[in-house]
Amino acid sequence: MPATGVDVDVAAVVDRLAAHRTLAGVPRSELEWLAAHGELISYKVGDIVERKGQPVNRMIIQFTGRASLFIERGTGRRHLMDSHGGDVTSLLPFSRLTGAPGDVIVAEDAEGLAIHRDHFPEMIRECPQTIETLVHQMIDRSRAIQSTTMQDDKMTSLGRLAAGLAHELNNPASAAARSAKLLSLALTEAHEASHALGAAHLSEAQSVLIAEIGTRSLIPTMTGVFSAIERSDREDEITGWLERHHANLAPASASALAESGLTTETLDELADSLAGDTLDAALRWIAAEFAARSLASDVERATTRIYDLVSSVKRFTYMDRSAPGEPTDIAQGLADTVAMLAAKARAKSVSVSVDAAPDLPRVSGNPGELNQVWSNLIANALDAVAESGHVAVSAARDGLTVVVRIVDDGPGISPDIVSRIFDPFYTTKPIGQGTGLGLDISRQIVRNHDGQIAVDSSPGRTEFRVILPLERRPNG
Repeated sequence: MPATGVDVDVAAVVDRLAAHRTLAGVPRSELEWLAAHGELISYKVGDIVERKGQPVNRMIIQFTGRASLFIERGTGRRHLMDSHGGDVTSLLPFSRLTGAPGDVIVAEDAEGLAIHRDHFPEMIRECPQTIETLVHQMIDRSRAIQSTTMQDDKMTSLGRLAAGLAHELNNPASAAARSAKLLSLALTEAHEASHALGAAHLSEAQSVLIAEIGTRSLIPTMTGVFSAIERSDREDEITGWLERHHANLAPASASALAESGLTTETLDELADSLAGDTLDAALRWIAAEFAARSLASDVERATTRIYDLVSSVKRFTYMDRSAPGEPTDIAQGLADTVAMLAAKARAKSVSVSVDAAPDLPRVSGNPGELNQVWSNLIANALDAVAESGHVAVSAARDGLTVVVRIVDDGPGISPDIVSRIFDPFYTTKPIGQGTGLGLDISRQIVRNHDGQIAVDSSPGRTEFRVILPLERRPNG
């Protein structure tokens, strides 16, 4: 529903302006100018004052009521802030705002005085005290929005992180659980095989040989994994040897011997010293010992992977410390960010390379905030590339600065868009998939670190470049 406009009783409006919280200290002559050039408007609950993306052409001096600004986030619509009676809202003089960042909806019946932007040049000349007051209002509003949007962007980054981390943790966690379950069975088999060997009354030489071969069977665990074809050939070879020597082993034990990497020459060495049930017991123990140790190694690798991921999360978010201005390892931050986004990259079969100079110096900064920048830029690059695309991340020293480059081989950014991509709330992504805040916040963070951020784009190559000084200004 459109606002209701009424003729202005200048004297009455001036009295209301004089009692207005924001404009109370403005000279009466300026209030008279505002009243003479404004239009009284009123809204009912549910009315939409501004719609997302539509031009904003007026300043509203709000007398009564409450209006709420809602913006689209990656997870849906979110309440950003309210305006109340006593506020000055919508377009302010000197503001860069062109389109509404979201829907402004009336929550309580509201009244106000609207002044069209066409009057702004004259207002700047005729109402200097009003302009000074509004500039302070704009700064306060900008800070409030910046604080809220930066927090929202952090939450978006953490949400992206959580989704990727859940996927990354699932594989090693499942592997650890599966291997631990099988390890219990393997230990039982090894225990029973040990009893069988003990009952065979082995000589010292035979015991030493079996123990030595058992240790020798662990080599593949450290050197690699057989391919499917190699594994099949190995199983056929070992099965043939067992049949020729009339060995009585369960299929699982035969399979474990094949996986162990033992050669038929080594088995011949064992058969030259042992025979019959004693050979069977020795082969069974060697297979069980290899299986148990191999499964233990699997559990260790899986849990180490989990530990590494959790360590990456702690470094990425800096949950255990967040002191500003500390020496920051850019290379580690980039590596941790790529690790956090690995699931996103795999989902599109995108390859991501990280190339950081080994002698890259640390920069003075807030590592958590800088990781937020890397997360935004790398996630955007992954969104931009096609299936099986490539994203290259690099960092190198350049004089007294460190230069980080994120390059993707996507379609590029249109020239008529590239100049606007850092504008707040501007996004080329579909509704609900982008907030239009990531690049603006990234630019703010880089500026707060006395750095620069720039973009060069052409079809097939887009490069975001972040330049950070090694030392920040004393008040930076």
